[in-house]
Amino acid sequence: MTMKPILPCAILLIAFSLAATPAATQDRMGRLSTLPHGYYECSLPGDAGGAAWTELPEKNFTISNASTYSNTEGSGTYLLTGKRVTFTRGPLKGIRFERTGKSKLQWVDEEGKLGRIRCIRRGGSG
Repeated sequence: MTMKPILPCAILLIAFSLAATPAATQDRMGRLSTLPHGYYECSLPGDAGGAAWTELPEKNFTISNASTYSNTEGSGTYLLTGKRVTFTRGPLKGIRFERTGKSKLQWVDEEGKLGRIRCIRRGGSG
């Protein structure tokens, strides 16, 4: 009597369990993706005595093809893993955001905490 190898069965079980992982869990694990194309307008929240938002035009950018962006200073690339956006090249290199909605980003400071700056997609790229 011969014994069948267990290793191929174990590999198949692992593969099936990974394929069945819910999307929310995959996002926490750093699933790669891209942002919706378009113009992102950045601002700070205002106060009750003045404007609701304080626009920050120097922080605005446009997301275009693949994982590229541009602003008034030039262009570069970004990486979206799960909900974390990191600008990897170009004038915004090192800037990080957390995706808080389909078209909303919130600034992440040097300590990894959410900042007050928010960038919202205002229009398509076309």
